[in-house]
Amino acid sequence: MAGKPILHYFDGRGRAESIRWFLAAAGVEFEEKYIKTREDLQKMRSDSSFMFQQVPMVEIDGMKLVQTRAILNYFANKHNLYGKDMKERALIDMYTEGIADLNELIIHHPFLPQEQLEGSLTQIKEKTKNRYFPAFEKVLKSHGQDYLVGNKLSKADIHLVELLYHVEELDPSAIANFPLLQALKTRVSNLPTVKKFLQPGSQRKPPVDDRLREEVKKIFM
Repeated sequence: MAGKPILHYFDGRGRAESIRWFLAAAGVEFEEKYIKTREDLQKMRSDSSFMFQQVPMVEIDGMKLVQTRAILNYFANKHNLYGKDMKERALIDMYTEGIADLNELIIHHPFLPQEQLEGSLTQIKEKTKNRYFPAFEKVLKSHGQDYLVGNKLSKADIHLVELLYHVEELDPSAIANFPLLQALKTRVSNLPTVKKFLQPGSQRKPPVDDRLREEVKKIFM
């Protein structure tokens, strides 16, 4: 019997948080091995099977997978969350890439110098309310279904709901004018696997604080 997937990353959100959300939504139990020091990272990088010397890295099914989107695509295929045909997969990929563009801004936001934080937050608010959220609201309205593609939960829905939670931490009013996004968030949050992940004590990570910010800088910078 195959063991649990093992996620290698630091003890915080970053690019690995989408992997945690995805595994949790798919009902997959997984382990984490945290990179706590620069020496931990150097040790991993000395492993010839550690491609590109980058994290997050997931050990799964006899493989050591890196590159976040490759990891997520593998799990999407494995757990039937990637649409039923090429057309649906193309839509899922398109929506996911849009989500990823915005998510990059949010990932980097806590690690910016203090003097850049206000400008970064303004950019996030502007792009969410004027570009990305209206686009996803329009998709949901256009077909009147429960999910973004094919009326079935896909990786795009999981990533979008994760994004909604993160944006609301920065701007509590972010989705106030988007009723269909609110409904999608509620729908996905009430799935048993996701509901469990949202409870205290799960493998979901809290927002980056000063302590973690300094720890990450010591490891990677």
